[in-house]
Amino acid sequence: MANIFPRSSNYIALKVIFCLLVLGGAASAAYFYYLTPDYMRVGYQPVQPVPFPHDVHVTQLGMDCRYCHSYVQVSEHSNIPTTQTCMNCHTQVQRNNPKLLAVRQSWESGRPINWVRIHQVPDFAYFNHAVHVDRGISCVSCHGKINHMDVVYQDQSQTMGWCLNCHRHPENNLRPVNQVFNLDWKPDNGESQQQIGSALKQQWNINPPQNCAGCHR
Repeated sequence: MANIFPRSSNYIALKVIFCLLVLGGAASAAYFYYLTPDYMRVGYQPVQPVPFPHDVHVTQLGMDCRYCHSYVQVSEHSNIPTTQTCMNCHTQVQRNNPKLLAVRQSWESGRPINWVRIHQVPDFAYFNHAVHVDRGISCVSCHGKINHMDVVYQDQSQTMGWCLNCHRHPENNLRPVNQVFNLDWKPDNGESQQQIGSALKQQWNINPPQNCAGCHR
């Protein structure tokens, strides 16, 4: 009896399996690249209700980060400045600037400005700003050169792997405490970041947790 199907049909199942494996691999690769914080979060730059140029306030005017983010050294969370903080200056400085309309409306109504949060730590992760800042981790390490940003954006992925890399090698980011808010600080006297960081790590006995309980409490 003659064969109903040609000999090549014997390989159809293998071809289908091979195509599914290729498609599955491509889909997995796309998922792990395009749906990760490195792709989705880095560079995130939302439009804010008030254009606040950090480069003007910090670099040109010399304002300290702690004037606006006043609890960063004592609190788990870095606070967003209140309307009162803005109006301490802007009742006199550029008081009629149309860009500050939302600030004036907030001041008159008593309703807070609806700032758009850029850096968001997941609810299942614990992060204490004060612990990091008070042990020589500068704003730059997590937020980038924010003092040179006209519009703030997310500079680092801030994934679990990114955090763990710093916990494993804190010497890469440690600096003298009195230079934490000097965002343009660089090692001098011929010393490298590794030398300064390693010395501070030993001096302060810094040993960040690397187990799950350190951040997932």
